[in-house]
This record gives sequence, C-alpha cells and structure tokens, in this order.
Amino acid sequence: MGKSRMTVGLIVGNRGFFPDHLAKTGRDEMLEVLESAGIDVVVLTPEQSKHGAVETHEEAKRCAALFRAASERIDGVIVTLPNFGDERAIADTLRLARLNVPVLVQATPDAPSKMTIAHRRDSFCGKMSACNNLKQYGIPYSLTTLHTVAPTSEEFKKDLAWFAGVCRVVNGLRNLRIGAIGARPAAFNTVRYSEKLLEASGISVETLDLSEVLGSISRMRDDDDEALRKLQTIQKYVSTSGVPQAALLKMAKLGAVVDRWMSAASVQISAVQCWTSIEENLGVVPCTVMSMMSDNLLSSACEVDVCGVLSMHCLRLASESPSALLDWNNNYGSHPDKAVCFHCSNLPKHFFRDVKMDYQEIIAGTVGKDNTFGTCVGRVKSGPMSYARFSTDDRSGRIRGYVGGGNFTDDPLETFGGAGVVEIPHLQQLLRYICENGFEHHVAANFSTVPGIVHEAATRYLGWDTYWHARQQSHG
Repeated sequence: MGKSRMTVGLIVGNRGFFPDHLAKTGRDEMLEVLESAGIDVVVLTPEQSKHGAVETHEEAKRCAALFRAASERIDGVIVTLPNFGDERAIADTLRLARLNVPVLVQATPDAPSKMTIAHRRDSFCGKMSACNNLKQYGIPYSLTTLHTVAPTSEEFKKDLAWFAGVCRVVNGLRNLRIGAIGARPAAFNTVRYSEKLLEASGISVETLDLSEVLGSISRMRDDDDEALRKLQTIQKYVSTSGVPQAALLKMAKLGAVVDRWMSAASVQISAVQCWTSIEENLGVVPCTVMSMMSDNLLSSACEVDVCGVLSMHCLRLASESPSALLDWNNNYGSHPDKAVCFHCSNLPKHFFRDVKMDYQEIIAGTVGKDNTFGTCVGRVKSGPMSYARFSTDDRSGRIRGYVGGGNFTDDPLETFGGAGVVEIPHLQQLLRYICENGFEHHVAANFSTVPGIVHEAATRYLGWDTYWHARQQSHG
C-alpha cells in the first residue's frame, strides 16, 4: 500500500543555563533522523533564532508565525529537548501557532561520562517542566515510550512511526465526510447513531436516498463508458466464473453511480444499505463493489453502519492498509480465547488467502439465488490483527469505543461467506465488556498492530472514551 508523506513542525528547546551547543547539534541530529524517515520539516533556521531553537518569547512568536504560515501541511509537532529547554517558550509557541495537531515530546538522554557543565543536558528534568506547562495551557501531547530517548535510536524510530500513525488518524477524522447511502435496514436497530455527536468531532454525514441510486442505474445505458470501465475493473479484481453477465453489469452500474456521487459530494468513505432492498430492487448484492472500495482504502460498510465504517477508517488511517467490518459471530468450539468473525461478505481482497465471487447464501433463501450474486467468498488469511469499534452514546452525549489486538489463525473452518478464526487474549472479558456496555455486534478489523495508535488519537486528541483491551505497556 502507498504510504503518505508527513510534515512536522519541529520545536528545538534551548535554555541559556545549559550548554547551547547541544541545541545546535541536537537540531542537526533530529533533522537528519526525520529526513531519513521521509518526513518533511518546518523549523526555524539558525538565521531566525539562536541555533534555530526556541528559548525567548520573541523566538516563540517567530516560530509560531512560521507554523501558522505552513498550517495547511503540518500534520503534527515534535518538541525535541537536547538540553533542559525553556518550558514557557515551548508552550507559548504551540499556543500562538493554534495548529490543533498532535504533539510529541522527546528528550535526549545524558551520558554518564558527560555530566560536566560543558555537556550536561538535564533533558530528563526539562521534559517534566515542558509537559507541566503544556498541561497548564490545555495543550494535549504525546510521549515517547522511554522518558529519554536518543533521536538516532531504534526506540525513537518506533516512536516516530507510532506518532505518524496518531497524526494520520487525528487529521484524517477531522473534517471527515461519510456517505450514508440508503436508509438503515429496519431490522438493524444496533447501527443507530447520532449525526450531531459525530458533527461535534468534525465528522459530517452526507446522505443519499437509495431511490436516487436505483434511478440513476435504470437510466444508464448498457454501453455507458463508466459502467464498462467498472465492469473491467470488477473482472480483474476477483474471479467471476459462473456469475451471470447481467448481474456483473448491474454491479458495474452500481459501482459507477456510487463512485460518481462520492466524488461529487467529496465523500471519503461510505455505509451502504443492503439487506434486502438492493437485492429486491436491483437484483444483485453490493458486496464486490464495496470490497473494491475498501481494498482501495475507501472503507465501505454494509447495513448503513456509519459508526462501523468510521471504525474501519480509524484502523485504515493508522495502518495505511485496508480494513473490513466483521460480525463477532460464533464461538470456536470450546476455546475461550477464539471466535469466528464473519461477514457474507464485502471484505476487501487484502483479507483473503483465496477469494471468488458467488451468491449470498443467507439472503438467497428470501429473494432467490439469481438476485444475490456479488459476494466475495473465501477464507480470511492468518496474521496479526487489530480491531476497533466506536459508537455514539446518545444517553451520555459522548463518542465511546474499544480497541485491541489479536491474530487471525489457520484453524479449520467450514462455512460460507468471508470468515476467519480470531484468537484474542482474554476474549471472554472483552465479550463481557461489549455486552455490558451495549456495543454493536459489528467490529472493524485490520491486518496490523495499531491499537495503541488508535487509542492515543481517540482518547488524547479527540476526547472519545476508549477502552484498550489487554493493554500492554508500550505504544503497540
């Protein structure tokens, strides 16, 4: 998957009581590390302040002005403390810049052999003072795994990758536009949500009545260029052997209409009505069209589960890889830490070890087999997985959720649709938490290890109540 390039604002702390040559070498070292990581940097030059660092209020104003001028491209801010640093100047810079992006505070460790006045850093102590002031100013911030960590270390390399993920999630959710295509199926009270609570976090929902989609499809000619291009894409995406050509053309028209609307409405992700209106009125299932969108990082969830696709998007932003929406569906024998996760299915191809297009066995019993072609059927591959679920809690007026990690396994399973066996530590405790707190049976999943990234972004920067199941003391 293509990785997005990140830009950070860099604040180099300095304090006159300490050797300021450390600010110069520390700035140079951090810039070299960020450049090697493929990260663009906005930072004061040595011509704009002493060693390109921030110590005085005047330098804080100068740095803040620089950040404001580049605000459209700054994804996050790194505060580096090569010596104690002036905590007021750091906090003032962030207050005046008004960026509202994640902040990472890093402090460079002292060497026991260099503790004289000529080389002593005291960044260990200065980090506490900087954080104290940020807390006083009401500016949220993140921390490295170790209290002090060298910029050139492997530990900081991991911290940097983690922080980049946090920035992607936070910035990717602010001003997000979700497309809700069709009405919530009557049988799915579980996916009800509050648009107003989402709007309070900067997330908008754009609606499209299913009749408009079906009307556009009915007016589309069989030789329509967009439909034919989409048909070719579908046939390249998944094996369609045994699927009627008429059904494939209907799917292609559906995909073309949805693509056109999402582009016109500036919608990034979607939740689509399926059960069972599309089958009865169009004669196909939308699964493959949705699978293709999710595989292209444009997450799509069925049953108009808006909060479900939001959860998918959180994981996709954190990992930069496709997400799926699954049911917590079945126990796996008597194993307390294993379960079957299933959908019928619109899982992205990225999730499967093998996949083909077929008909939807559950709905076929109601609307007939010929009206249900278009599912992506196969076994989910094995590998590490992260899961997440966010919901709007109207009673408390909050957005809440849970995250965690586990593994998809190779355990044998005979079923239909898209299915996999998951193994999650203390799964029974998680299932009890889900039921006691009234969460939905849908959960977003991703082949990655990013629960810590999503938890940090949701809790610290978005203010969502988020439970991290079986949390480890690391940035996992």
